[in-house]
Amino acid sequence: MSRFSVDGEPLGFTEGQTVAAALVAAGRVAWRTTRVGRRPRGVFCGIGVCFDCLVTIDGAVGQRACLIPARAGMTVTTQEDDDG
Repeated sequence: MSRFSVDGEPLGFTEGQTVAAALVAAGRVAWRTTRVGRRPRGVFCGIGVCFDCLVTIDGAVGQRACLIPARAGMTVTTQEDDDG
């Protein structure tokens, strides 16, 4: 099984999964909070229309986890607030 890291922890994924799919498959349904109310967010639409699943991938802030294919060795950092 291939792996990438999420907040410094290894996470396995199946080839063809998006970052969001790998997170959900690992039991993580929320990985960001909103600035107002600090409400949890994760994958919502799953097709890149909304911005609920934002993460930082290899230093690029504001990436939609539902659109980015998981690849071995990538570094994913979850985000707090809407700022990234």
